[in-house]
Amino acid sequence: MKRILLVVAYDGTRYCGWQVQRNGETIEGVLNRELSAFLGEEIQVIGASRTDSGVHALGNVAVFDTASRMPGEKFSYALNARLPEDIRIQSSREVEADFHPRKRACTKYYEYRILNREFELPSERLNTHFIRRSLDVERMRAACPYFLGEHDFKSFCSIHTQAETTVRTIYQLDVKQEGELIRIRISGNGFLYNMVRIIAGTLIQIGSRMREPAEIPAILAAQDRQAAGSTAPARGLTLVGMEYGEK
Repeated sequence: MKRILLVVAYDGTRYCGWQVQRNGETIEGVLNRELSAFLGEEIQVIGASRTDSGVHALGNVAVFDTASRMPGEKFSYALNARLPEDIRIQSSREVEADFHPRKRACTKYYEYRILNREFELPSERLNTHFIRRSLDVERMRAACPYFLGEHDFKSFCSIHTQAETTVRTIYQLDVKQEGELIRIRISGNGFLYNMVRIIAGTLIQIGSRMREPAEIPAILAAQDRQAAGSTAPARGLTLVGMEYGEK
């Protein structure tokens, strides 16, 4: 047996998230089904990030074990020939047998996209959150430094989280404006359930002058989901990628 790592990109619009569920199609479910049919083995992939329904990815990571003799780098070509057009393997390779994408330390990178203009653009409807009211990007930027470093992010995660601890470390957070497109970019050592979307929702409220940037420390200290802003819609969020360090 050998372990194969896949870097997976997908448009999450029509999927019920990454993780296999009974109530609809998921990215994990499609990969399991197509790999099992192709290899003639029962395949169960292990994903690095269990993205929510409607969330997209450019570089999610998954591994699976197989008895196949096919070289690791060939799996991406073979699998892409079978997958629907909204899921594509970006690369594949063999890794050590004990490589686990959720247990090994890594840095995760996300981007939240906002279209800030008078009317929607149909071409942006699936991967961008549309907001008509003008957002003050400088105010949003002013709030970013308060998130950096290690904090208890209990105020910025869903009450349904099952994490053992709500402490996480944010390495980078910034807000960039390119014409009518606003990008919130964030990286860290891990993210709680809905954490990026709640941070984005809070920054949107700050950009809308509903909150002040200096409120962030008090929101973190409250350790109360009700203290933070609303959860921004899933369509604007993309898992850009992840970088793994040594064991």
